[in-house]
Amino acid sequence: LLLGCELTASTKSYTFQVDEEDNSDHILALSVVCLTDGAKDECNVVEVVGRNHENQEIAVPMANLKLSCQPLLNLDNFKLQPPVTFRLAAGSGPVHLAGWHRIMHREDASLEEDDDLSEEDEEELPPIMPAKKRRKE
Repeated sequence: LLLGCELTASTKSYTFQVDEEDNSDHILALSVVCLTDGAKDECNVVEVVGRNHENQEIAVPMANLKLSCQPLLNLDNFKLQPPVTFRLAAGSGPVHLAGWHRIMHREDASLEEDDDLSEEDEEELPPIMPAKKRRKE
């Protein structure tokens, strides 16, 4: 599934979340973040807000865009796990974020793992031969 959102002076944040009762694994991958039509030549800082291993909220800057020097940043499918919030920490935008959302059903993942295991079981390895002793001369 494709994902896109726009951060502006009036809409400073966007939260991507999934239903807590959903029994699937979700991956959000960001491809690009860029300034769009109407952006001013100012620093636009986009940060990602998530939770650490202690369930504390953390915010990390992921892009600093300026129309005259870096209007676009390729994120090379930067992967995140929802819930995650994107926030315009500085500037007025508009900043567009684009990427994709992949849903993996857990039963599908277990079938893939079983297939991998069966392939390994079928592969035969050559027997290990004992090392030959070398004679001293």
